[in-house]
Amino acid sequence: MAEKQFQDKMKGNERRNFILRLLQSSAEAVTGGELADKTNVSRQIIVQDISILKAHNHPIIATSQGYIFMHEEGHSRTERVFACRHESSPDVTEDELALIVEHGGSIVNVVIEHQLYGDLTAALQLHTLQDVQKFISRLKATKAPLLSQLTDGVHLHTVTADSEEQLDEIEQALQAKGFLL
Repeated sequence: MAEKQFQDKMKGNERRNFILRLLQSSAEAVTGGELADKTNVSRQIIVQDISILKAHNHPIIATSQGYIFMHEEGHSRTERVFACRHESSPDVTEDELALIVEHGGSIVNVVIEHQLYGDLTAALQLHTLQDVQKFISRLKATKAPLLSQLTDGVHLHTVTADSEEQLDEIEQALQAKGFLL
């Protein structure tokens, strides 16, 4: 009850500080709906609060699973961008993403080059097969179009791994499946 009363009284800066602490302490993504429930405000207010936190240089990203506070990792991972092209269907997309994580990669984002807007980037932050399955489940449930549908299946993925050798293995696996452009 005391927490609920505190949440009812939360205003602007207090609420944003609460959101920031919650994101910093969470090991998983936190949805806007969860944040709205915990702070007793609308989802739109949460979107505005996240924008303000980002404007104050807090490393928060919005993913398909929710908001994530990007902590600095203890050791640096190697990064590579893969240019891919395949049918823009949930099943083929799942095959591509699962292949990357099964080989030890983490999918940071997807990027397309739009003829009007230039580069459009969507944060993915998919690290495990479970992350991929959740993403595909949401894709199927929402029936949202994939960004790659705007570019005839052409897209980029930024992928991180522990070593160049792992990234080489991922590249070879993507090539073998015909996913590389």
